[in-house]
Amino acid sequence: MTINDYVRIAKVKVDDIFRELKSNSNGLDDQEAKNKRKIFGTNSLVKIDNRGVILKFLTTLTNPLVVTLVLISIISYFFGQKINALAIIFMAVASAVLTFIQEYNASKSVEKLKELVKVRVKVKRNNIVKELLIKELVPGDIILLSAGNIIAADVRFINSKDLFVNQAALNGESFPVKKNHFISSKSTSNIFDLESIGFMGSSIVSGFAEALVIKTGTNTEFGRLTSEITKIKKETSFDRGIRDFTWLMIRLIFFLIIFIFLINSLLKHDFLESLLFALAVAVGLTPELLPVIVTVNLSKGAIEMAKKKVIIKELDSIQNFGAMDILCVDKTGTLTINEIILIKHSDITGKENEDVLRLAYLNSYFQSGMENLLDKAIVHHKKFDVVKFKKIDEIPYDFERKKLSVILREGKKYSLVSKGAPEEILKICKFYQIGQNVRPINFRTREKINEIYKNYSQDGLRVLTVAYKNIKQKKIYSKHDERDLILAGFVAFYDPPKSSAANAIQKLEELNISLKVISGDNELVIKKVCEELKMKSRNIITGYDIDKIDDKVLDNLVEKTNIFARIDPLQKERIIKSLQRKKHIVGYLGDGINDAPSIRTSDVGISVNNATDVAKETASIILLEKSLMVLADVVVEGRRVFGNIIKYIKMGASSNFGNMFSMAGASIILPFLPMTPAQILLNNFLYDTSQLSIPTDNVDKEYLIKPKPWNIDFIKKFILYIGPLSSIFDFLTFGIMWFAFGANASLFHTGWFVESLTTQVLVVHIIRTDKIPFVESKPSKALLFTTLGIIFLGWIIPYTGLGKLIGFSSLPASFFVILVVLSFVYLLLVQWVKKWFNKKFGLQ
Repeated sequence: MTINDYVRIAKVKVDDIFRELKSNSNGLDDQEAKNKRKIFGTNSLVKIDNRGVILKFLTTLTNPLVVTLVLISIISYFFGQKINALAIIFMAVASAVLTFIQEYNASKSVEKLKELVKVRVKVKRNNIVKELLIKELVPGDIILLSAGNIIAADVRFINSKDLFVNQAALNGESFPVKKNHFISSKSTSNIFDLESIGFMGSSIVSGFAEALVIKTGTNTEFGRLTSEITKIKKETSFDRGIRDFTWLMIRLIFFLIIFIFLINSLLKHDFLESLLFALAVAVGLTPELLPVIVTVNLSKGAIEMAKKKVIIKELDSIQNFGAMDILCVDKTGTLTINEIILIKHSDITGKENEDVLRLAYLNSYFQSGMENLLDKAIVHHKKFDVVKFKKIDEIPYDFERKKLSVILREGKKYSLVSKGAPEEILKICKFYQIGQNVRPINFRTREKINEIYKNYSQDGLRVLTVAYKNIKQKKIYSKHDERDLILAGFVAFYDPPKSSAANAIQKLEELNISLKVISGDNELVIKKVCEELKMKSRNIITGYDIDKIDDKVLDNLVEKTNIFARIDPLQKERIIKSLQRKKHIVGYLGDGINDAPSIRTSDVGISVNNATDVAKETASIILLEKSLMVLADVVVEGRRVFGNIIKYIKMGASSNFGNMFSMAGASIILPFLPMTPAQILLNNFLYDTSQLSIPTDNVDKEYLIKPKPWNIDFIKKFILYIGPLSSIFDFLTFGIMWFAFGANASLFHTGWFVESLTTQVLVVHIIRTDKIPFVESKPSKALLFTTLGIIFLGWIIPYTGLGKLIGFSSLPASFFVILVVLSFVYLLLVQWVKKWFNKKFGLQ
């Protein structure tokens, strides 16, 4: 749709749009909706993968690695090496099948979990309101919207009240804009200024509306603006780590291919054989099962967390959670039980006053903007007769004014009743009331009011101030009418600390995670709650302080501060960005409309299942129960997942590098290739298969104590220090095969194949732990079974038809005696070097 289309829809009557979309005020019926969905498709910006299992498997065959193997196979076959060609194509298909089965099963499991927390929307169909998934919306549907809801399609508002919308996702403007259902007469060059049009990706800040869906999915304005949305993804620490490791391996592979190809071409004068050998070495160096290991690890972690009532929407977030070293939370519902009780209603002297409660009740009862616990506490505390009052208008709450006002008519009298943050209400009050007396506010009175407010806050009470004034009748009321009010008094609430929060805070500290409380409450209330939970308040900064300092000063303060009070949404986001500039990996837990920007900005966005739609949709982790203790469990799981991923990377990269280094050296000194391409690929396939059980492995408790960010320099060092150790024993094997057994090419290939596979597979048990393997740290039964099983298979292959097919010979029994001794000495040496390495460079 062009801007002219949106302007036209904003200017025509609703009945005309109903006719155009073949709908009506009762909404579509189910059959009409089904027919339209066939025409317009799913209401999603991401293309739904509806391919069958066979087509998905065939797509797996397009993996660059599989394509490379197929090309090598074709070249081999073309030059008459049919046996090598068949062996290579078999391993290519086997690798693809293995990858497909693992990733398919993992994706199915995770998708089932995601379904539990998908955002739904209220839709009117056949004049019955029902809840449907956002993806089911079609043009002509009527949706019901209220504060906290996402606008899930482009819509024309057909009914509204006190409607304010946040359009930041589309135009970057953080402050809400007023919308309504009236026909627009304005001319504009900016479609986001059209008051009767709502856009997909926006969210309702306050008020409510009925809206007619006019465009869905990629046809929306949001879809147009983000047509590359599937290609654009915020890069996390996990993504950066995988990317850096991939490029490290690409550089190593590129160097070795050129080196091995040139050396063998010059020394052996066989261009084709040298090319095939170099390509096989490159494949042998590639940890091709890394995507499978990563996916299976992450999906296993997601399934484990679901058992603890945590749903992982984005798999990468599990590892990011393990790497997180700072967690930012709100006070309400996280540190407190979120059951707010009204316990005081007083005038400005602190004396209990029924009129103050009545005014607060009128404001809470008639407000229609934002559902919140404070209003519920007021309405449930005591009922007042409101029959004689009629609501005329509302000035909705926003996070800049921090107050909400309603305009009421009682007979012929009009009044404005305002309720909000004490410091903001006091700014708009000119008078105060005690009993029937109304007097001007002076400096001394202001100090007395602040003193009462301070005393309530020091007791851990959350305080709102109530004010009112008589007002003249007018068509439209705005925030400019909130002035010269009469201050009536205070309503104070208590939200007790959670009994489990103190233990959770201690657990997070043990996991070396710094907890920072970021709240809109005042500093005295937060400090009181933190003291009750025995959480040390190292430093306190308020939103007023933050507004006065630049980013450089803020960067120096954020690490030393763990309580941020009177904070608005923009300041929350600024705090998180400051922590990220200081190289911290930041998690943020929030559930409100104002939390969405912070959830999106953080490295790990967390929300709860009963949060507002916009918060839940933005988050990557959803808690079915809001509990810090559960978060501690997620952290541990994230570190366990990362630990197992790093095991594969350290083992695969270092041992593959060592083997390929041996290949390069042997190809220089031997009169024949140290192993044929098919034998290299079989060795690599068997080794990688032995590692598929790594996601089931145990992780040492000591490893889980500290955050685990990616450290590519550590991996480089590990490859360079540990990798060459296997080459030492490879060259010993070369010497034994050449001098002790007088091996020809076939026997040499067989001996090194068996030795290489044995040492490469067994070393996993040394590298998987910093402790003494089997004695202080035991592997999982699955890992033990697969490693020993693959070694046994590697030992018997030379005696099978497959072994003969790819050029293996039978080994003498004495070779296996030597192999056992060599392997034992090799593992002892790796254990010693590992201890030295970890002491010098630390754990990862």
